[in-house]
Amino acid sequence: MSDASPRRAADGPSDAARIAAWLAAARAGDAAARERLFDACRSFVATAARCHLQRRLRAKVDASDVVQQSLLEAHRGFDGFAGDTPQEWLGWLKRIVAHNAFDAAKRYRGTAKRDAGREVPLAAHDDASHGWHEPPIDPASSPSARAIRWEQELLLAAAMEALADDHREVLFLRNIERLPFEEVARRMGRSSGACRMLWMRAIADLKERLPAEFTAGDAAP
Repeated sequence: MSDASPRRAADGPSDAARIAAWLAAARAGDAAARERLFDACRSFVATAARCHLQRRLRAKVDASDVVQQSLLEAHRGFDGFAGDTPQEWLGWLKRIVAHNAFDAAKRYRGTAKRDAGREVPLAAHDDASHGWHEPPIDPASSPSARAIRWEQELLLAAAMEALADDHREVLFLRNIERLPFEEVARRMGRSSGACRMLWMRAIADLKERLPAEFTAGDAAP
C-alpha cells in the first residue's frame, strides 16, 4: 500500500488539465499518452467498481476483476470513444464499470444458493454522471462547475485507494453506503465504539491526502 499523497503542487497543472492533454494526445495516436491516461484513471475506476458492488456482494466478487475487465474494455473500445473532455471520458469509464459490476452481480446471483432478498439492489441503471455519494450533476450547471466536480472525484478516488484497507472500508460503509455505525460494526466485526474511532482516524488520514480546499467541510458523523 503506497503512503504517497495525491496532493499536487499549487502551481502545477490540475488533474483534469493533465487528463485533457493526455486524452487529446491519445486520440491523436500517442501510445505513451494513452498509457499515462489509463494509469491516471486506474484509481478512479477502482473506486467506481467498489461503489457499484454492494458490501455483501464485495465479499463474493473481487472488485479487482471488475477493474481489470473495465480497463481492458476501455482499451479495446478507445477508438470508439466520441467525447473530447475529461468529464466525458470519466463518464464513459463509469458506464463501463457500471455495466461490468452489474454483470458480475448477475453471474454471482445466478450461481449462488442463497437468499438475495435481504441485500440492497445494485443500482444498475444509475446515471453514470453521479458522484460517489452525491446527487446527479445538474445538467444546467456551468461547465466550470462540472469540471471542478469531476476533478474532485479524481482526487478523492486517488486518496481513497491510497488508504489502508480498514480505513477505506469504514469510509465506504459510513460515507458512501450511509450505514449507521451499528451496521458498520456488524459488517466489520468490531464494536460500534471501535468503528467510530476507526472512522475518525480514516477521515483524518483522508484529509491529509487531499487539498485543503477539498476538505473545507467536515464529514457528518
